[in-house]
Amino acid sequence: MSQVVTRVGKARVLSVVMGGGQGSRLFPLTRDRSKPAVPLAGKYRLVDIPISNCINSRLNQIYLLTQFNSASLHRHISHSYKFDHFSQGFVDILAAEQTPTSDSWYEGTADAVRKNLIHILNNDFEYMLILSGDQLYRMDFREIIASHVERDAELTVATIPVGREFAPGFGIMHNDEQGRISRFVEKPGTPELLDSLKLPAEQLAKQEIEPGSDHYLASMGIYLFNRQTLIELLENEMTDFGKHIIPRSIETHRVYSFVYQGYWEDIGTIRAFFEANLDMTATMPQFDFFQMETPVYTRPRFLPASKINGAAIDQAIISDGCIIDRSRISQSLIGVRCLIAPGCRVHRSILLGSNNYETEASKAASDRDGIPRIGVGGNTRIENTIVDKNARIGAGLRHHPGGQTGALGR
Repeated sequence: MSQVVTRVGKARVLSVVMGGGQGSRLFPLTRDRSKPAVPLAGKYRLVDIPISNCINSRLNQIYLLTQFNSASLHRHISHSYKFDHFSQGFVDILAAEQTPTSDSWYEGTADAVRKNLIHILNNDFEYMLILSGDQLYRMDFREIIASHVERDAELTVATIPVGREFAPGFGIMHNDEQGRISRFVEKPGTPELLDSLKLPAEQLAKQEIEPGSDHYLASMGIYLFNRQTLIELLENEMTDFGKHIIPRSIETHRVYSFVYQGYWEDIGTIRAFFEANLDMTATMPQFDFFQMETPVYTRPRFLPASKINGAAIDQAIISDGCIIDRSRISQSLIGVRCLIAPGCRVHRSILLGSNNYETEASKAASDRDGIPRIGVGGNTRIENTIVDKNARIGAGLRHHPGGQTGALGR
């Protein structure tokens, strides 16, 4: 491990975060922002997770590939990640661009990396770590690097054990006894195919996976390439790592699996986003932002501490700059600059807050035009709901689990 840490300290690993996905399954949260820019846990963005994991692993040369709805993501990165002028660290954005040889959008993860090789290969690196921008987990990437070096791998795929009910949504693989991948199927859809990919009992024991129900090794969308291997595997027109590059590579290169058994959640759907955020309000959450040995970094906003006047709060996260006045908040996550008027009840809900406080002139104009002010109006009930940023919710409204709205008490 010491040799690997030394190499990491000398910036021999280049990290690339895939941030260009449209995020259609997270709509409407991705209507005006890219998927990695979706707020998380009150004050963070999804993209803060892979970047923080890199920084905590002493990988401080990071590219972020962007494409759809990228303005807020670019703004967040530029305001958040600034390394010492005397270090070699950076978090740089590589946006989709037209060139003399290509005038099209990224057509997949592999295509995005291929179109940016002209920039990527200008860096001095031995390994390239490719990460997704929409996952929640905490990993020391030095462990996957150590495994990669020890096995003399050309490509390592981070994997996680999943149950049969989840397997059809992932790339599933088979390993030999040494951990070398012998078979890879992207999103297997038939019972027969699933049966053939199930991990045998001896592998469960060897990899210290608890026996019981069926287990499968699923790709986490995290890949570690040797520099030359990456170049070789992208000398074609294949567009996606999971669908094309990885299945092809196991026939031509030394491809190994690195099994990760910590908490990991793919925040790819509204349901996954909702449940992962609400879990953070639990007494013992599965992902703990209070673990200061490996903190999650984000943009410093310099907001005042939240002001809470006569409110009842139970099992909730209250972000910076909020004002909560004589209301009840339970099992909920309240984002930055959130204003909640008296008499409200917020239960099992996520309020993403606001980008700015309204000025007095703006408040007066809203009152004059009969428009609710930014925030939650008095005597409102919100339950099992995600409220996006800068929402204006009038007084006396009820939003209940059925997804319908109406005046309180009707």
